[in-house]
Amino acid sequence: MAFGNFIVEAGKALPMGATVTENGVNFSLFSRHATAVTLILFESTASDSAYEKLNLDKQKNRTGDIWHCRIRGLKAGAFYLYLVDGPYIPEKGFRFNVHKSLIDPYTKALTDLQGWDIEACMGYNPQEPYNDLSFSTKDDLSIQPRCIVIDDGFDWQGDVPLNYPLRFSVLYETHVRGLTAHPSSGVAHPGTYRGVIEKIPFFKELGITSLEFLPIQEFNAHELTHINPQTGMPLVNYWGYSTVAFFAPKGSYSSDQIPGAQVREFKEMVRELHRAGLEVILDIVFNHTAEGNERGPTFSFRGLDNTIYYILDENKRYYKNYSGCGNTVNCNHPVVRTFILDCLRYWVMEMHVDGFRFDLGSILGRDQQGKLMENPPVLERIAEDPVLSNTKIIAEAWDAGGAYQVGWFPGGRWAEWNDRYRDDVRKYWRGDVHQTRHLATRLAGSSDLYLRDGRKPFHSINFLTSHDGFTLQDLVSYENKHNEENGEHNQDGSNGNCSFNNGFEGPSTNPRIEMIRERLLKNFIATMMVSLGTPMILGGDELRRTQKGNNNAYCQDNEISWYDWSFMEKNKDLFRFVKEMIAFRLRHHGFMRPEFYTGMGGNYNAIPDISWFDETGETPDWDKIDTCLALRMDGSKADILADRDDNDFFIMFNARNKQATFKVYKALAGKTWVRAVDTGLLAPEDICLPGNEKPLSYPNIYLMKARSMAVLISKPL
Repeated sequence: MAFGNFIVEAGKALPMGATVTENGVNFSLFSRHATAVTLILFESTASDSAYEKLNLDKQKNRTGDIWHCRIRGLKAGAFYLYLVDGPYIPEKGFRFNVHKSLIDPYTKALTDLQGWDIEACMGYNPQEPYNDLSFSTKDDLSIQPRCIVIDDGFDWQGDVPLNYPLRFSVLYETHVRGLTAHPSSGVAHPGTYRGVIEKIPFFKELGITSLEFLPIQEFNAHELTHINPQTGMPLVNYWGYSTVAFFAPKGSYSSDQIPGAQVREFKEMVRELHRAGLEVILDIVFNHTAEGNERGPTFSFRGLDNTIYYILDENKRYYKNYSGCGNTVNCNHPVVRTFILDCLRYWVMEMHVDGFRFDLGSILGRDQQGKLMENPPVLERIAEDPVLSNTKIIAEAWDAGGAYQVGWFPGGRWAEWNDRYRDDVRKYWRGDVHQTRHLATRLAGSSDLYLRDGRKPFHSINFLTSHDGFTLQDLVSYENKHNEENGEHNQDGSNGNCSFNNGFEGPSTNPRIEMIRERLLKNFIATMMVSLGTPMILGGDELRRTQKGNNNAYCQDNEISWYDWSFMEKNKDLFRFVKEMIAFRLRHHGFMRPEFYTGMGGNYNAIPDISWFDETGETPDWDKIDTCLALRMDGSKADILADRDDNDFFIMFNARNKQATFKVYKALAGKTWVRAVDTGLLAPEDICLPGNEKPLSYPNIYLMKARSMAVLISKPL
């Protein structure tokens, strides 16, 4: 069929987006307040390519609020955009502009965003006074990235989502590009989905179960305008928390740059990760979009139906900004709820992902005026959706508008990033006073947060570092953030890091400082692996990856953020410790209990499931105990659901700057304690392989080095 020789039929209202049918493509677009909708089909990706405008008839091509048509003979790979006309009354929230081409919110792929001239997409004239009230007649068809019609067909070779139970999971947060962009990565396809595939042997050796990717939904990496003041280079949106198209995997992460190939390559990555037993969890950003506030561009939602997709101020010219990024998605509007559910189902059904982490998830709990709701419909729908019933759903249970819901995030079965765990464990190992009781609470699964509403220990996502903040290496190397290269005069990023440089700010060649830093790194990892809850590691921490003290590297697509794979050999002792500590956790169901400790004996044993001690062997006075703590964990029937026993454990923590002698609780009859882990010892004695645990020099006491922890396990005599 020659370009331009289109047969336009009525089509169907559902499904939304562009859907390949037996003899054409069906297009469907929501807009309640539009007065006219035009579908534009392009011959190619070239800016000056031929195109055809197809005006949709209000009678034939509209069902309710949905505009639709079918183009007979059109095939996958076609390029398209929309023009939508309607009222332009910013004071009433309407910002339709027929001169601005619009991206389909349901598009499954976009053409290259490199060089996107965002200013041309402004619905107003930036040069005019009170400019956001003005009206731009500037055409932007030649510069707008184009939607691509995608055929969902793919040879999954029998693959389905793995959906491991949370309690048996160890998460690994990483960045698709940053993982392999560094020249040391040794991959053939750096910075891409295929580069991730090439690193599967590394993930398998490390032993994690699940990869949690920073945003891979299409975003404009070049939306920032500021410059690195130290290098003079432009800064970019590296993290990707500024979504342009929620159904579309990022095209620049594909090694194959044929338009639309990013969808196939993403699926290949998921399939191969699953084949290796590795889950895929996506960080998804429903709280705001890249259109920003009233001075932002119009390229999708704003031009389709601004009053429905966004939470507007009482003066509807302006946007409520609970995201800190200019706008807030109107998540609990019925139309937007449907959009969110459609999106999640697509990523599960068609892309086979295993879960989602919802950035600033509290925004999904706000009503159409921005107030927090007791039972938010969208959160309940996600939790109860039959398609997502086995899918991991993890909330960042706060937002930039002051909401903080850690421990009581509404909607049922949600897990949460537990920042209380992060801060309390950091403070304990920093040596802060009166932190030991808080450490005990976090080790026991944060029952103060999750027990009261019927959730389980594994609903606490225990993390010590994430993309947002210091790496683990920087946590023990810097007391102050060093974000000078972000071009914001070091004013960005958190000031509350609970970090300690151990005597020198930044890299040190002092052997004593380096020894203490590595010991603390081991303490952090070991603490996380013996805590009830679901552990999450920041990718690269196992290699001692550093961001040179930058705790907000959102704009650094360079060696500040990339993994330097030479660190794997340089820091092989830490890498070995981390992988063996992960394996230790996954061997012992006692650390993955499905229920909280009770402090009482079970039906099979009079020994309490957990007992607490100070270093003298006495029950702690929680108002006075400081820096030293021990616990005994009973392993009998530790996993009730699996009807499985585990070893008993005696675990000791010493955050003092001097050694401490612990009295060891007597092992049960017929058993003895052996040392499995001691972070105060040098490799390879710091962690023993199974079957090679070491007997104690003295059966009733254990000498702990300064700022160290040790794990003893029971073995038959």
